[in-house]
Amino acid sequence: MASTGSVSPAGQTPAPEVISLQDISKRFVIRKDNSLKERLVTLGRAGRRHREEFWALRGLTAQLEAGQTVALIGHNGSGKSTLLKIIGGIIEPTRGTVRRRGRIAALLELGAGFHPDLTGRENVFLNASILGMSQSETEARFDDIVAFSGIGEFIDTQVKFYSSGMYVRLAFAVAVHTDPDILLVDEVLAVGDEAFQRKCLDTIKRFQTEGRTIILVTHSMGQVSELADRAILLHHGEVIQDGDPNAAIAAFRDLLESERRDQERDAPSNPVLENGRVLSASVQVAGRAADEPFQPGDDIVITTTLEHTSGIAEWVCAVQIDNVMGQPVWGTTTRRVGIELAPLEGTRTLALTVDDAMFAGGKYFVNVSLMDFAGRHLHDLVQATSFNVADQPDAAGSMYARPRFKVVD
Repeated sequence: MASTGSVSPAGQTPAPEVISLQDISKRFVIRKDNSLKERLVTLGRAGRRHREEFWALRGLTAQLEAGQTVALIGHNGSGKSTLLKIIGGIIEPTRGTVRRRGRIAALLELGAGFHPDLTGRENVFLNASILGMSQSETEARFDDIVAFSGIGEFIDTQVKFYSSGMYVRLAFAVAVHTDPDILLVDEVLAVGDEAFQRKCLDTIKRFQTEGRTIILVTHSMGQVSELADRAILLHHGEVIQDGDPNAAIAAFRDLLESERRDQERDAPSNPVLENGRVLSASVQVAGRAADEPFQPGDDIVITTTLEHTSGIAEWVCAVQIDNVMGQPVWGTTTRRVGIELAPLEGTRTLALTVDDAMFAGGKYFVNVSLMDFAGRHLHDLVQATSFNVADQPDAAGSMYARPRFKVVD
């Protein structure tokens, strides 16, 4: 799937392309030899039976413009990290061409660019030189790098004694102080603690305001919706969605749900797990028309009908409400609220009342699950129903609370 990048508003000069990917494919050869002896024995044509080709990327074309923040998303093995390494020049594509413009700083793997036997101080200079900085430039920014990393007391310790979080702190500090035009980030932020992750995200947002290009690989859909203005969804090395991050997130969730159902279908037969179904769900507020938006503070009633054809003695009904980005904003289960349910055989209808629901304005989706007492999902009715809450002009967010200012001095 080709992409030409973002469209500039009328009258504005289009942003320059900083990365151009044309028909990128990457093949890896997986050897099935277990030893050097086996490899020698199977040299030549016979060796073809002992190796397998794996295409991590196939025919990918995309153009990335200056100032964009692009998220690469997809399940494990979809080609995200391979694509990031190709963009960074770490590996070459099997086919296709890559054009880059500007200085690139890459945070690709834990400890990449670091030598374990060198101290943190020595690795700062080593890593900075790899990223294109001179010794004098590194010396001028060294104190800022150490201060940002927050590991000053360990800066003269060999990095092989560092924790994974310390590795990431120092690597990120070096990368952001090289004054990059393009920043590549591959999931390493998941290693740091919450305070450092916040510092990293603040730095990324500052880079965005400065017009730098950021390409990140993450499994956090919250980070995608918060940071990215474009998302590329990869599946088995091919682009299946490129554009609005929220649309890509929704497509990704649909893909994961489809794969989960395929796995369930291929799993060994278990009548207890197979014979349960969530048949339907509806949502309403007493006194409001079906098409009328809800208001903060309404009592929302969710009615759902569940079925088990062979019978289950102990079961749980779970309800989760998501926002339009697929992020859970509220949820509960019959077990959480202490409801004792009689064995389910045939159909059963439950009504859940959410008292004084203070959802902010927007659209929300209701998901209903039937589970056993071990927490295994017998059936999930994803986006079983939905409702809209009227926008409130005096506040924004995921929940609504009436604001009140007062001058105190």
